[in-house]
Amino acid sequence: MWTKLKRQVWQWRGVWVAVPGVAGFVIGLRFTGLLQMQELAMLDQYFLMRPSEPIETQIVIVAIHEADVQKVGQWPMSDATLSQLLTHIKQQKPSAIGLDIYRDLPVSPGYASLKRVFESTPNLIGVQKVAQSADSSPVAPPPILKKLDQVGSNDLPLDSDGKIRRGLLYLQDRQGNDILGFGFKLAALHLQKQGIAPEMTPDDRVKFGSAIFPLFEGNNGGYVRAEDGGYQLLLNYRGQSDKFLTISMTDVLANRIPPGLMNDRIVLIGGTAESLKDLFYTPYSSTFLSAPQRTPGVVIHANLISQILSAVLEDRPSIKTYGETAEIFWIISWSIVGAVLSWKQRHVSNQRLVYGKSVQASLLAGSVFLAGGSLLAGSYLAFLQGGWLPVVPPLLALSGSSIVVMAYVARTASEIRKTFGRYLTDQVVSSLLENPEGLKIGGDRRKITILTSDLRGFTATSERLPPEEVVKILNVYLAAMTDVITSYQGTIDEFMGDGILVLFGAPTTRSDDAIRAVACSIAMQLAMAGVNEKLSQSGWSTYLEMGIGINTGEVVVGNIGSEKRTKYSVIGSHVNLTYRIESFTIGGQTLISESTFREVESLVKINTVTQVQAKGVKHPISLYDVAGIGGKYNLFFAQDSENYLPLLETIPIHYAPLEGKHINDLLCKATLIKLSERGGEVQLDESELEALPAELSNIKLNLLIADRPELMGEDVYAKILTASADTKKILYSLYCQKPDR
Repeated sequence: MWTKLKRQVWQWRGVWVAVPGVAGFVIGLRFTGLLQMQELAMLDQYFLMRPSEPIETQIVIVAIHEADVQKVGQWPMSDATLSQLLTHIKQQKPSAIGLDIYRDLPVSPGYASLKRVFESTPNLIGVQKVAQSADSSPVAPPPILKKLDQVGSNDLPLDSDGKIRRGLLYLQDRQGNDILGFGFKLAALHLQKQGIAPEMTPDDRVKFGSAIFPLFEGNNGGYVRAEDGGYQLLLNYRGQSDKFLTISMTDVLANRIPPGLMNDRIVLIGGTAESLKDLFYTPYSSTFLSAPQRTPGVVIHANLISQILSAVLEDRPSIKTYGETAEIFWIISWSIVGAVLSWKQRHVSNQRLVYGKSVQASLLAGSVFLAGGSLLAGSYLAFLQGGWLPVVPPLLALSGSSIVVMAYVARTASEIRKTFGRYLTDQVVSSLLENPEGLKIGGDRRKITILTSDLRGFTATSERLPPEEVVKILNVYLAAMTDVITSYQGTIDEFMGDGILVLFGAPTTRSDDAIRAVACSIAMQLAMAGVNEKLSQSGWSTYLEMGIGINTGEVVVGNIGSEKRTKYSVIGSHVNLTYRIESFTIGGQTLISESTFREVESLVKINTVTQVQAKGVKHPISLYDVAGIGGKYNLFFAQDSENYLPLLETIPIHYAPLEGKHINDLLCKATLIKLSERGGEVQLDESELEALPAELSNIKLNLLIADRPELMGEDVYAKILTASADTKKILYSLYCQKPDR
């Protein structure tokens, strides 16, 4: 169970890395208030995008335009003019009249008539300003209406960007008295005629009939620590002035209104003129292509009244939020979505990528964009149903998690690339990962120089040591050779036990590929002294020698295999020929083909040239024994001469030619007559042999010493270096070894 859980955690590690950090960071931003303005701006856009709502037929606005102010000739208008206006409205028998004009003192001698209208109109509601701020002070209500309890507060809570998005049902004055809101009192008068009265629920929520109005709290929706005094609710705007029946004050005074226009409706009287300074920014001010339009305060009150009436009579929802816990879960959920999309996207098959990484990035961006669109669409649909789901924080969580996962995958990919580079060179890795055609199955024909190396006698050495020790020895050797090859810009195609296959010219072709290959081979041979010294210091008595073969020719280079399993490699007869050339080498020797020699002829120094018949090749080939290379590399082997010393007593031997790794059944006799530090000289009687071994061929020999029978079972492997004839005797110089061939 624990193992399975660990496996699951590991499989989704990118998600576990991204989600907690990103979600926590975004939630922290959310509750610091740094995202409040962006979230409120999104709410404004939803209001602008919402389908147009029908005109509110239960409210009539008597608008005081700039022309009306000029018509009455003064402002505030005279008491007589206001009395006349109210009288004409009363004659229409509205359900309630709202006077959204401050009238705390008499304006003119006609106050007596206005006083009579105030006292005779029980459904008339005046206004007062209750709240006090740095740039505004409370304004007292009309004294007569105050005495009759026909006054409501017309305060409107301002957001930090100066917009009105909330309304008040009631608030408290500085003495702690509850003051009902202007719109709330008018709506209550209208609904009272239909037998619906306001009440409080057990949890102190305002209720009209079956409609309960949500109480705004400071952290609801996109708000953070907003002022939430009194009973506030989020305004579910119906629209601007065009969503309400509107008539000018001048038309009312001139009695140019249709009969029954105001009958049984709420009539609001308020200023819309610029000079009256009763204009506010609302969500409808958030336009991109035009200057922001302000909304008259009387229209905002009309929206609040319409919201109450439509909620009670038409089940039109108020805007509700879902609480901090739900919002946190909402943000975390979208963080998970972004992380999962990015994490899953990393598994997109290369078969589907036409342009490599760019398409994968496009697919990822498209999926995240689609998820973001789903988030916007879902929150917008919720808004149409009266719900306010946060948009900006989950969008940040979605994109942030996606970016973090991409960064994690990129970092992991960098580490994978670094690890991948231990198996292929950086150039091959770059070709595979960055070239649009890098992962395409197949290859192209090109001329390259191939180098292959092999340790002489290492198979016999490895048979005497534990496998762990063999691996350690190989690692010392291969590490040193890798450093040399890399410094000469060779591409290590493959490690084959103690053998190395190196390409010069693939995947990147250079004009000096053959020169670098030869110089690299000499540097590799010279580096063997350091390898053996390190092995000696580590306590191993093993002494390693290496042979190197180099060939230049056309091969097919590319990705070989299937879509599921691919290997970057080279194919062609010249690869096989390189292996054949290497098989003719002795320890410390580099042999190059004639094609390679032609490429480096002006720089290379040659010891000897030998013609051999290689297996699988029709014609003899010339092999050039490299002594060094000049030019900027200036690398040369130390010239050691072999001194053959005659034996006081010759030693008879048996030998058998080797064909590849197989021992020929033919057993021949010879005599060992001389020895050197690394080899010897044997004499063969031509008349006694059915077949003579060719130069550079391999043999297995056994010493035939009568008083040392244990030596007869000890196999000694050797390579024929030179041959010479002497009175029907053949003298062969041998390089003795225990090769793996």
